[in-house]
Amino acid sequence: MSDTMTHSTLEVTVPAPILSKSESEYRAFMRLLPELLKTHRGLHVAIHDGQVVDCDADDIALIKRVHAKVGYVPIHVGLVVESQPVSRIPHYREVRPGDAK
Repeated sequence: MSDTMTHSTLEVTVPAPILSKSESEYRAFMRLLPELLKTHRGLHVAIHDGQVVDCDADDIALIKRVHAKVGYVPIHVGLVVESQPVSRIPHYREVRPGDAK
């Protein structure tokens, strides 16, 4: 006969990652987007503390106005459209002597 052993299971709780302010503002924008499409379509909106604080057709004017109002803190400014534009961040590639090309 074979003996069956059962082991107690170990439960591991992983804490949720702490988001940066800019990441949490972006997530708030994405969460609010369905409602914003009904009310602010085609405009840029500024998100601060998870809420829409202002909107404008000109994103630069919006940023200046919001920073004057709430201070120079991280905010998210997003264009309210169905499909979000892809952001590309330019970078450089370092080529050293002897590297394969």
